[in-house]
Amino acid sequence: MPSLQPDTRTILRTGLLIFGTGLLSVLYVTTLGGGIGRQGPHTNSGWLALMLAMGCLPTGFLTLTLALMKVFTDLRR
Repeated sequence: MPSLQPDTRTILRTGLLIFGTGLLSVLYVTTLGGGIGRQGPHTNSGWLALMLAMGCLPTGFLTLTLALMKVFTDLRR
């Protein structure tokens, strides 16, 4: 059975960390950050968490997509 290349593991780990950070930010802003109303979050920390989530979720998703493509390529070899 072929194993994963070291760069594939690094990209996968990085994508999981970035995407996980975005998910934790969303969880924070909806629970402890005061929630999101019609005009946005109710607290300053809620706004910070929302901005972090808006940056991390797309970046993490794209990094995870790249990592999964590399995983499939590594397993084919």
